[in-house]
Amino acid sequence: MSRSQALPQGQPSIAPAVAPSIAVELSQAAVSFGKPGKTVAALQETNLRIAAGEFVALVGPSGCGKSTILRLTAGLLNPTRGAVIVGGREVGAKALRIGMAFQNPTMLPWLTIERNVMLPLKIVRPFRSDYRAKRKTEFRDRVHALLADVGLDKFANHYPWQLSGGMLQRANLCRALIHEPSLLLLDEPFGALDQFTREELWGTMQSLWLKRKPTVLLITHDLKEAGFLASRICVMSARPGRIIDDSAVDFPRPRTVDMTFDADFVALNQRLRDLIIDARSDAAIQGA
Repeated sequence: MSRSQALPQGQPSIAPAVAPSIAVELSQAAVSFGKPGKTVAALQETNLRIAAGEFVALVGPSGCGKSTILRLTAGLLNPTRGAVIVGGREVGAKALRIGMAFQNPTMLPWLTIERNVMLPLKIVRPFRSDYRAKRKTEFRDRVHALLADVGLDKFANHYPWQLSGGMLQRANLCRALIHEPSLLLLDEPFGALDQFTREELWGTMQSLWLKRKPTVLLITHDLKEAGFLASRICVMSARPGRIIDDSAVDFPRPRTVDMTFDADFVALNQRLRDLIIDARSDAAIQGA
């Protein structure tokens, strides 16, 4: 059948939907530590695909391999078996702009917040070649705009010891995003904060993601945090870990703390909790 016969005259054709590109892919990736004959399996063969612009949270028992997956994705660790593809290339084969934030902000105490946040622009290509010329103009404006997004615009010239833990973590997120990374890796970034500050920073992180849309991989033990922030949640088994559940989180955005008390959100939390409890129980039985 010709195209003119397939579509009524005057009716516009509909272009096929374009699937989002894959930013991160683990293909049968496994990790073991130790010498031959005395190896310890840290991660079983794991498959994981994260689309560009997606926000994925990894949850599971302590020691299950969540941080191992993050280190594989960052290129800080090579898989014992399998492959890790980031940005369409095997990790390490091509420089990919990555931002990272951890539980400890690790700000340099002798630098102001402005200079701490600007630090990646001094190190990361292509920004580092222009650092001397732009650090007091364009790069400074970039830092101040990002600090304003998180409510720290009046603290650019303060030193880390003059800020609270929550403020330091806001600055830490700014530093992770200042060089416009394609991929943002977060390892328990709010774990050391009190509950109220954590909830406030969930909103900050959500706003930054909605505005910039990097691909995000979040490691967390907080199921409520995962449900608030992520568009997908992957649950891992006990060590040696593997992904035992991968579910979309369809709550509308922007999400609020009040929403976390709704029945559907509470049900999601309980389902995730039950999966992790079952995984721990299975591991205990196998180890008995």
